[in-house]
Amino acid sequence: MLWHGEHVRILVVEDEQPLADAVARGLRREGLAVDVAYDGLAAQEKIAVTRYDVVVLDRDLPSLSGDRLCAELVEAEELSRVLMLTASGTVDDRVEGLSLGADDYLAKPFAFDELVARVRALGRRSTPATPPLLTARDLELDSARMRVRRGGGEIELTRKEFGVLQVLLAARGAVVSSEELLERVWDEHADPFTTTVRVTVMTLRKKLGEPSVIETVVGSGYRVPSADSRGSSEAPDAEVSGTGEK
Repeated sequence: MLWHGEHVRILVVEDEQPLADAVARGLRREGLAVDVAYDGLAAQEKIAVTRYDVVVLDRDLPSLSGDRLCAELVEAEELSRVLMLTASGTVDDRVEGLSLGADDYLAKPFAFDELVARVRALGRRSTPATPPLLTARDLELDSARMRVRRGGGEIELTRKEFGVLQVLLAARGAVVSSEELLERVWDEHADPFTTTVRVTVMTLRKKLGEPSVIETVVGSGYRVPSADSRGSSEAPDAEVSGTGEK
């Protein structure tokens, strides 16, 4: 399977709502999880409760300026990378934006492909590197080529299925909650009270075949046992309490 998205969480902060929504839609089509804020205060509230890998930040915002929000991210030593957007593309303006702590700068109007490339580059700098090859039993997930194989045969997965499997394998036997899967693979548009995660895990199990590599840890979440895991709390068809598991 080939898949070209990375599992990074993006916050788009832009007061021009049509532009913000268009950017968010485009980034979601690229397989990225995207939240949107239309002013600085709304962005500040989202940042307080969610860890974003990249913040696409308009410099000229109402209520709280992009300059101030960028400075707050730097002062708080947030790991988020900041891509500053501005209507001015002068050298002085770019230098000023970067001096505030922004990691990159893009003048409006911009080509969407360039925005995507810059967001992906910042996302790779923000998130810990995932090992290129993740394995469990006879299952292999190649992060670089975005392929999944089991027993020598390639398995076709959707973007979300690939993302869930990648997160579980990268946890190296640790339990991953439904809430964490929803946050890392989906975005704020995912309904936390649906069976989104459980249904995705069920279809993923079917595609991966037997014996099942994904365990349900009742009341906690899911895991793919590592080679040195001991014991099992597996309940393949049981529901897990919490987000997305009702």
